[in-house]
Amino acid sequence: MTRIILSTGYAVDPSAPALSPIRDANGRIRNIVSGGPSIIRKPGTFRSNLELTNSLRRNFLAAQQDYAAALQNGNGNGHLVNIEDEIKPNDRPATDIWTAQEGSTLYVPRIDWSVAGLQEERPQYEITVKLFYLPTAPADARLKYTKQALDLVKRELRVGDIDLLIVSFPGISFEGDCEWEADKINATMGNEEEEVATWSALEDLHRDGQVGRLGIAEFGSVKLRRFLDKIKVRPAVDQINVKNCCNVPPPLSKLARDEGIELLTHNDCTDILPSGTLRELLGQGAQGAGVLADGGSGGDGGLRGDLIPEWVVKYTAFVKDRGVIEDKGYFAGAELVEA
Repeated sequence: MTRIILSTGYAVDPSAPALSPIRDANGRIRNIVSGGPSIIRKPGTFRSNLELTNSLRRNFLAAQQDYAAALQNGNGNGHLVNIEDEIKPNDRPATDIWTAQEGSTLYVPRIDWSVAGLQEERPQYEITVKLFYLPTAPADARLKYTKQALDLVKRELRVGDIDLLIVSFPGISFEGDCEWEADKINATMGNEEEEVATWSALEDLHRDGQVGRLGIAEFGSVKLRRFLDKIKVRPAVDQINVKNCCNVPPPLSKLARDEGIELLTHNDCTDILPSGTLRELLGQGAQGAGVLADGGSGGDGGLRGDLIPEWVVKYTAFVKDRGVIEDKGYFAGAELVEA
C-alpha cells in the first residue's frame, strides 16, 4: 500500500490568465501572479474543487518541466518552460525525477522542505486550515488524517501550531430554494455519531495547543444545537455556503449569537476531490501526470491499484498587520492499494 501526498505549491486563481512558473527568493517554484489579491478567488465565481484541480495540474506540469530541464542541464538550477505548452504523455520525464518516495509515501510532486517557511515571525500571522474529510475514507481514521494534514502544513510553513482548524464532514451541505428549506434539509444530513466522535479527538489537539480554535462547516441551526449538546469544546466558527439561498437562516443567526459562534460564508465544494477526478489528475491522459497506469493492460509503466482519496487540506497564512496573504495552498492525501 502506497500513501500519495499531492501538493499545489501556491494555489492560484483559476480566473487569472495562464502564467509561467516562477521562483521565490529561495528558488522554490510558486505558481502565483505578481499581485497579492489575484491569488484570492472572487466570491461566488469559483469553487475550491476547480481551484484545487487547476492548481495541482499546474504544479505537476511545472515540476515535470523544471526537474527535467535541471537534469538535462546537468545542474541544480535548470530553466523553466511556459506551462501553456502542453507536454504530451510520451514527452513526460520519468516519474522518479519529479516525485519523491519516502518510505511508503510518494510525494507528487517532490517538495524541497529546506526552502519552506514564512518570511516573518510566527506572531505576525493568522494561520487558517480547512480540512475536508472525504466520503471514500473510513471515519475511524480521521484523527490520523488530521495529524497527517496538520504536520504537512506546519512543515510547509515552519510553524508549531495553527490558529484555526475548520473541519468539513462528508455528506453535509447547505442548499435549498430558501434559507428556511436549507436549514431544514441540513438537519437530516451527515452522520452525527461519527461527527461527535471525530470532534472529541480534535478537542485533544486543541487542549495540547496545536490548534488555537476549532470550527465546523455546513451546520444549520438544528444540527448545530444537537452537536453542541454532545461536545465539550465549543466550535469558534461555523462556516456555511449560502450560494443558493442567499441568506443565513434567522434561527442559525440567533443560535450562533447566543453561543458566541462566528458565522462565516464560503464557496467551497463539499465533494472536493472525487476518486475519478484524482485518477484523471494522476493518470496517463493528455492532462494527467502519468503517475498511475491506465486501467487497461498497456505497458505505460505507471503505478497500478485502487486509488482511495482520504482528505484535502486548504491552508492560508495571513499577515495581520499588512492585511495580505503570504502563503496559500493545498495538500491532499490518498491511498493506493496495489493490485
